[in-house]
Amino acid sequence: MKSKLGNRKKNRNGRKGRFYRKSLISILIVASIPGLITGAVVYWMTGGKLESELLYLHNKQIEQRARNIDAQLTNLELMLSHWAFDTKFDYSLGSRNFIRDFEKAHDITKTLLVMQGSNTMNKLVGLYLGGEEQPVLFDPEYALLTSKSVKDIYEELLHSDKVTYWTQKAFDYQRPALKDLTLVHLIPGGSLKPFGALLIRLDNEKVGDMLRTMTPYDGGQTLFMQDNGQLYASTGENAADSPFVDALKEGMAASGSKQGSFFLEWKGSTYTVTYGKFSRISDDWTYVSASPISSITAPVVFISKMIFAVSLSALLLAALLGWLASRSIYSPVNRLMTVLLAGKALPHAQDDEFSLIERQWHNLNRESTELHSKLTEQLPYVKESFLHQLLQGYLYAYSEEDLLGRMERYKWEVNNRCFVVLYVQLTGITSLEGKFKYGDEGLVTFAAVNMVEELAAQYFEQSKTINFHDLAAGLLLIMPKDASYREELQAFSEELTHAVNLILKMRLTIAISAPTSAITNIPLAFEEAKHAASQRDFENENQMIDMGQLHANGEGITEQQYPFSLEREFIQALRTGQGSDAYELLHAFLEALSYKGAKAVDVQQGMLHLLGSVQHAIMVSGIQPTRLFKCVNMYEQLSQIREPQLILTWFQERVCLPFLEELGSRSDSQVKRLIEQAMIYLQQNYMNDISLDNCADFIGTNPFFLSKSFKQVTGKNFIDYLTGLRMDKAKELLRESGLKINDVAEQVGYQHSYFNRIFKKSEGMTPSRYRELSQAE
Repeated sequence: MKSKLGNRKKNRNGRKGRFYRKSLISILIVASIPGLITGAVVYWMTGGKLESELLYLHNKQIEQRARNIDAQLTNLELMLSHWAFDTKFDYSLGSRNFIRDFEKAHDITKTLLVMQGSNTMNKLVGLYLGGEEQPVLFDPEYALLTSKSVKDIYEELLHSDKVTYWTQKAFDYQRPALKDLTLVHLIPGGSLKPFGALLIRLDNEKVGDMLRTMTPYDGGQTLFMQDNGQLYASTGENAADSPFVDALKEGMAASGSKQGSFFLEWKGSTYTVTYGKFSRISDDWTYVSASPISSITAPVVFISKMIFAVSLSALLLAALLGWLASRSIYSPVNRLMTVLLAGKALPHAQDDEFSLIERQWHNLNRESTELHSKLTEQLPYVKESFLHQLLQGYLYAYSEEDLLGRMERYKWEVNNRCFVVLYVQLTGITSLEGKFKYGDEGLVTFAAVNMVEELAAQYFEQSKTINFHDLAAGLLLIMPKDASYREELQAFSEELTHAVNLILKMRLTIAISAPTSAITNIPLAFEEAKHAASQRDFENENQMIDMGQLHANGEGITEQQYPFSLEREFIQALRTGQGSDAYELLHAFLEALSYKGAKAVDVQQGMLHLLGSVQHAIMVSGIQPTRLFKCVNMYEQLSQIREPQLILTWFQERVCLPFLEELGSRSDSQVKRLIEQAMIYLQQNYMNDISLDNCADFIGTNPFFLSKSFKQVTGKNFIDYLTGLRMDKAKELLRESGLKINDVAEQVGYQHSYFNRIFKKSEGMTPSRYRELSQAE
């Protein structure tokens, strides 16, 4: 029985092995056939269509480069013509004494040097001034021509019937074979009797390099020549009258066209020749580029042969290795089957092992994909929630090891890393150029957070952004501990600021915390960055605050002066129901508070103090602020506003308007005007000995009505209001002046002894003590 089962198992494994070996050998043979076919096709195409296509592309390339050279030469001609008509080179040069007028000579030299440096092919830019007297040459320095041989060379330039022309000339009479390609323009420009010439001598090596750009392959030659035969330049050693050049001329003449290409057989080699015309100022030039065709097609022929040989070798090697490897290749398949089945018997209704492996693989892959998809979907939210709790300090009870383990589970690399926290705050939502308005804070913050995430992914290896939905966001950066990252932070901040300015039309404040290597210190770093952002300048400008540099360099503190006088005038305008004046004074108060780079936190504290003063005035007027403002926490609302225009709007709509409407419902306009006149009278005459009767006489009413109405409108008695005015002025003089106490008392309308008593009763201290405390602050 055991023998029978063993034979059955052996037969089954043998059958599978033979099938696998046959399949493997077939696959290897089939895989090698495309390589053989590809090599044969490429080899065939090289001798026919591919060769023609390469020649066509080669000719197009030569024509393109010829156009580039034509553009360079045209640029030289235009530049020289422009300078020839310049007023520097007019008729005044013919009679000028350059030794006496050396400044003019120096100016011409500088001009020629500028022209000489305007093109890399320029060897020298010179000016020749002929005449019966001593000729002058600028090359570009000023010199007198005393040699007749040199004078004859330059004088010959003037004996031309053309104003502008190209020539090939030897300017050194001792070396007549050394000729330079030269562009000449007679001066003055447009004159029928020129007395000089501007000339640009080109560097022969640079001209040769320019021509070699039209010979992309080794072994070729490029040349150009004037149709009248006066100019000739070549990258090879063939002269203008060489047999090779003559053969090229005959080929061009036989083609019968001004430009084109043809094949030339020369000394056992086949050349592809491309020629065309340059339209120059005084004549037409012909360019010719001749390249051996073997230089173009040889690499392709070699590669095709290599492909054919490698394909054939791969076929033989694949057959040999397939036969050798087929003996043991089934062993891993058998082990894989054992693992997948986990001790189960093979199903009877199976095709083969690979079908079963495929089904098992699909099942496992589907499960893995589902689990990975769930993890991928949930991980960003889990990471964001964890980071939000960490920044807000909710994880203070966790140890460093616990936080380290959690961040590693969230796929963060935190070993040997340091942490930097950025607090990003947007301002300028109410600016005239902005795209958004008040109420779009969530939308604006969402767009800004997307920008932060995209740019942070480009600059930093690990980063995570938190959206606070109130025009602010947090960014945690995980950086290598010993690496320098200041330049990356600077570049990131500048690009983010530019993107926000350009796209969102808003300003950006970025506060960067000092780096920390402990996860437990991240909440403290976040609070430092957030606090640093509140120290920004109150103006809506882009700002970057680096806590690391502030700690290293120190931070200067500038004391801001609180505008007490504007506060009094503003509250007085509110008490008397002057809405328009109150709004103007409120605007002036905020401008004074934020004058010359005031910090945002100082401006915010000043506005909170003003809110407290206004609420006190409301209570004094007999109105409950809780009822007037409908139990809203006004301090909390004001502390959340960061922009000047929003602060003004909030103060006008939420504070001033309800109070003014309440006052309007309590007293009529005539009474308020009378009380306003009385208050103005008191403000102008508080330093004099005035009384209720004096004030009533002044405004035209009786003292009883004035006293009652004054209390109803302002919430204060007449004498209390007058005393308050005098005390405010006295405190101002004690703070801001060096007057003696006696003089201060006289300034506010009191005798010295009575002033001391009433001041101590009002402020709880003597005037001297108040001055000491105010100066100590």
